[in-house]
Amino acid sequence: MASKCVHKGCGKEFTDPEGDCLYHPGPPVFHEGQKGWKCCKTRVLTFEEFLTIPPCTTGKHSTVDDTPAEPEKESNAAALEEQLAAATPAPAPPRPAVSPAIAPPSNAATPVVEDTEDDDPSLEIPTNATCRRRGCNKGYDPSISRDEEKCVYHPGQPIFHEGSKGWSCCKRRVLEFDEFMKIQGCKEKTRHLFVGKGKPAGEEKVETVRNDFYQTPSTVTVSLYLKKIDKDNAKVTFSSKSVEFDLPTTDNKRYKDTYPLFASIDPAQSSFKVLGTKLELKLVKADGTSWPVLRSDDKWTGERIQIGQAGRA
Repeated sequence: MASKCVHKGCGKEFTDPEGDCLYHPGPPVFHEGQKGWKCCKTRVLTFEEFLTIPPCTTGKHSTVDDTPAEPEKESNAAALEEQLAAATPAPAPPRPAVSPAIAPPSNAATPVVEDTEDDDPSLEIPTNATCRRRGCNKGYDPSISRDEEKCVYHPGQPIFHEGSKGWSCCKRRVLEFDEFMKIQGCKEKTRHLFVGKGKPAGEEKVETVRNDFYQTPSTVTVSLYLKKIDKDNAKVTFSSKSVEFDLPTTDNKRYKDTYPLFASIDPAQSSFKVLGTKLELKLVKADGTSWPVLRSDDKWTGERIQIGQAGRA
């Protein structure tokens, strides 16, 4: 009878207890936005990258978790606050003192995106493949028909907030990382996802990127979070009511889109700059209107936020 290895970074089902196991013997470390394992040096920023950090130790599979207890908790619980790049916007730069009524960036959670990806039938599934869907982690069993596979997973994003941990797609919250990793998936689908569609030849298209903004009476500063933008070939085209992007990256990806803006801008005075993990825009307002949203197709309540004081009659 197959058993599931409880070593962190492994999680595979096994029948031979003497088989080699690749895993992390140390506890997870989450500190000031960085994520990694105490037993190795790699540190990353997103939860997805954290889950793909290669195991650093070879041993034997086990059904008994012998990972050392997590180190003493940070004295400041806010240090544990973590969210994926698509779940919570990064903090905006300090607001200038001249505009006390600036609308803060939205902290609305990213909606759950329905998973439509399936394995390409033309691609071979490795014998040691593990399901890619969050919370499933089932290993590939060639003796089972693909149509009989049952994948139970989380379609949402991981949410780490003030010490509690959970998923955006379901309500359960826990305190310990081990308990978080054991939260049962809340959606079921036939067939696991082992290899996906495979990487197409040539450039990979980036469908969406996260953004946030803040404003002053005269400008709107926008951040688009996209890593490794090719600074020399990035193109941003400003017009009075929209901004067009063509952003290739140094790892063979490209993001192209056009943002219809909430209000008019001065294209000649507007500008952009490429930073390490994002593109920053400075949009110069044409008429000083307060922007409750960035894009004209974003949902908003209809309420306008006044910036500054109204003139005297």
